[in-house]
Amino acid sequence: MDAFFNITMPGLIIFFLWAAVALVRRTRQRRTAWESGVTAQARVVRAWATTQVVNNVPRRVQWHEYDFTTGDGRAVRFKENGGPRDRSVGDQVLVHYAPHEPDRATASEPQPGKDMAGTVIGVLLLASCAVYTAHMWIELSRF
Repeated sequence: MDAFFNITMPGLIIFFLWAAVALVRRTRQRRTAWESGVTAQARVVRAWATTQVVNNVPRRVQWHEYDFTTGDGRAVRFKENGGPRDRSVGDQVLVHYAPHEPDRATASEPQPGKDMAGTVIGVLLLASCAVYTAHMWIELSRF
C-alpha cells in the first residue's frame, strides 16, 4: 500500500504542475496570435460538443475545427474549444495567427485582460492543489 501511495501522490503533483504549464502555454499562444496583428478568413469544417460531468453537474464544451490559408499560401487546419454554440459548419470567421506558427491560431476575439485573469486564477488554483497534495503526502507519510 505504501508503494501505491508513494506513486500516486507525486503523480498528482506532477499532473497539477503539467496542467498549470499547459494553461500558461495556451494563453501565451493566444496572446501571440492576437498581438501579431495577422488575420485570415477561416471556414468552420467541423463543429461538435462534448459533455464533462463534474460533481454530478454536466458541462457542455463546444469544439470547432477551422480551415484557413495563410498570407503566403499555406493551408492550415486547427481545432479550438470554447467557441460559441451558434457557430456551425460552413460559417466564415476571422482567425488570428502568428506567421511563424499558424497552427496555433485562435478564432476567439482578443480579450487579453479576461484571458490573463482566468490564467492567473487557474494557475493559483492548480498550485494550491499541488501544495496541499504535497502537504498531505508529508503528513500522511508520518504514520
